[in-house]
Amino acid sequence: MPTATRSDYYEVLGVSRGASAADIRKAYRRLARKYHPDVNPGDKTAEEKFKQMQEAYEVLSDPKKRKQYDQFGFASDRIPPGAGPGAGGVGFDFSGFDFSNAGGGSSFSDIFSDFFTRFGGGPAERAPEAQRGSDLEYEIEIGFWDSIRGAQRKLAISRLVACSACSGTGAVGGPATCTACGGKGQVVQASGPMRFNLTCARCGGSGRVRTLCRHCRGEGRLAHSETIEIRIPAGVTDGSRVRVPGKGSAGVHGGPAGDLYIITRVRPHEFFERRGDDLLTIVPITVDEAALGAKIEVPTIDGRALLKIPPGTQSGQRFRLREKGAPSLRAGRRGDQLVEVRIVLPKVLDERQKKFLEDFARLSRENPRADIYAAAER
Repeated sequence: MPTATRSDYYEVLGVSRGASAADIRKAYRRLARKYHPDVNPGDKTAEEKFKQMQEAYEVLSDPKKRKQYDQFGFASDRIPPGAGPGAGGVGFDFSGFDFSNAGGGSSFSDIFSDFFTRFGGGPAERAPEAQRGSDLEYEIEIGFWDSIRGAQRKLAISRLVACSACSGTGAVGGPATCTACGGKGQVVQASGPMRFNLTCARCGGSGRVRTLCRHCRGEGRLAHSETIEIRIPAGVTDGSRVRVPGKGSAGVHGGPAGDLYIITRVRPHEFFERRGDDLLTIVPITVDEAALGAKIEVPTIDGRALLKIPPGTQSGQRFRLREKGAPSLRAGRRGDQLVEVRIVLPKVLDERQKKFLEDFARLSRENPRADIYAAAER
């Protein structure tokens, strides 16, 4: 028995044959909002288009049905494996069917082939599951002292929040009787002399439907801009990620909201250089302090601290001040401060100073380049 001419399923949904499952689902939802009978009461054209897109989506959203459709289209000589009475919510009514003639010359396999090509054998589409909202990231610039001591900052963000009109459900009002199946949860489809009870694709077999929210168009979420106050903990570094729970986008279908992550950008300090949880500082010392040793004051983030310089200290030598560094975000402790000394040569101001340096040179016979010469000649 010849099958009535129908539009290609991909054309009905307005997608290409290589469209992904997500693209097909997105196209179906967009068209459903446009042609839904509740949105177009009494419009037969919209009702017919809605039925066509439901049929197309039922096939293309099921990988097995889609594969069969891509191979055989609306006419197939094969019955899908495992298909039979009751498969996928399908009931069979063979009353009045003449197996010897099968409806005026059509074979029994032709009838089944036409049925499974049109309606498939899989289960009805399940209700969408709750999904967690997406995380958001924002960068914020802070000064060095804010990173050491912590700070409070206000930040303007944009995110998706739950629609207040429908409380994030995407629908308003209580469930109403499905107009496609009359509340029975099943619809009757005929193929020649055979009748089949199919699970209603509109209500998924429940017999009840809900009205889409007009504010969010069924998404359950709306774009929203707000200013929030965030706390920057002490010890953050350049590139640290500070998590603000629940301040990401709202979830879908009642799912939890995502989180907000603040990426800190710390402006450098002219004296303190951050190296992990340690701080590096460069402090000048005089020739006599390096040669004879001394006690000097060194700036720290807590104020000045006393550092002992041993006799014979060389320029570039480093000393460690324990737990004088930055606070740690992980260990609950502080790093160290590394003090690198640089010997500053005196300026020759008068003949007396020059004479003193000349006498010192005669007394000191040490050649600092001796080791270099020996190494180069080996």
